[in-house]
Amino acid sequence: MDTNKIRLSVLDQSPVRKGVTAEQAVKETIELAKYTDQLGYTRFWVSEHHNTGSLAGSTPEVLMAHLAGQTKNIRIGSGGVMMPNHSALKVAENFRMLEALFPGRIDLGMGRAPGTDRATAAMLNPSNQFREQDFIEQLYDLNNYFHDRAEPGTPQAKIRAIPQVKTVPAMWLLSSSGESGLFAAHFGMGLSFAHFINPIGGPQAVAAYRQRFQPSEDMPQPQANMAIFVFCSEDEEKIRKHQALMDYRFTQFEKGAGITPIGYEDIKDVVYSPWEQERILYNRKRVVTGNPEEMKVKLTQLANDYDVDELIAVTITEEFEDRLQSYELLAKTFELKQPGS
Repeated sequence: MDTNKIRLSVLDQSPVRKGVTAEQAVKETIELAKYTDQLGYTRFWVSEHHNTGSLAGSTPEVLMAHLAGQTKNIRIGSGGVMMPNHSALKVAENFRMLEALFPGRIDLGMGRAPGTDRATAAMLNPSNQFREQDFIEQLYDLNNYFHDRAEPGTPQAKIRAIPQVKTVPAMWLLSSSGESGLFAAHFGMGLSFAHFINPIGGPQAVAAYRQRFQPSEDMPQPQANMAIFVFCSEDEEKIRKHQALMDYRFTQFEKGAGITPIGYEDIKDVVYSPWEQERILYNRKRVVTGNPEEMKVKLTQLANDYDVDELIAVTITEEFEDRLQSYELLAKTFELKQPGS
């Protein structure tokens, strides 16, 4: 794929860096949104995580309202709203309000997972049964709420999602397996594959989605992208330290130890077991690092593998300035067109 045809987007989880408060982490997300808007990124998505001290992003729909007001061109979305935690009606009303405020700029990315542990998920939604059928019904109801329709004789037939607005947010399903891609194809929604969660099977899932896609009134053609952890720098030492930190984070998470804000000095002398070293090699497939020229080659290859023209970058760094610079270098490397240029 021609590098100049690749669009870049952002998924930000409001990471809480060592020595920084959650309030500051949210302010950094706001600053990053404003900066990537100026750089020419396509969309800026924010996540929903719960009971995770190292990630401050818990309520994407609230943060989105502020981000959309602070930016001008970039699409603002959820990456994603975790549907088991919510009723379809409440999601519809939240995103109709966002559409009323910022028509044509809102993405509703949705996930099947709760974005947390089972105990916290049970507190968020005590009636959650974690059933696949519940998720399918939510997607069906959500579509009906956005289009002011319902099956006659059902309870939903008497209910409208308020405010009633003419526009509908672009609906995307987030997937780290092939299954949600098939749901996206059935409902005529976009598909975003989370390579940063699962580096295996993504191209096949996107291909199956395209083959089975059924056009909807909101999305006549299939739309797909993929999300991956990235870090771009011209400093080889920073790249090495960044990879070491990511190795440690993945290993701790897989051991069930949770993720706390850490710096390179905290983990530089860690010795890994053979099992941990094996997992590190696997998890490095979820991350792309390098200088601008290396990133151009690696990311273009990924876009070709997935047959997509949009990549979503997820970047967590020890220093905020490095996060900003990574996105700036990528924008220059892929020659993103800045608004107004």
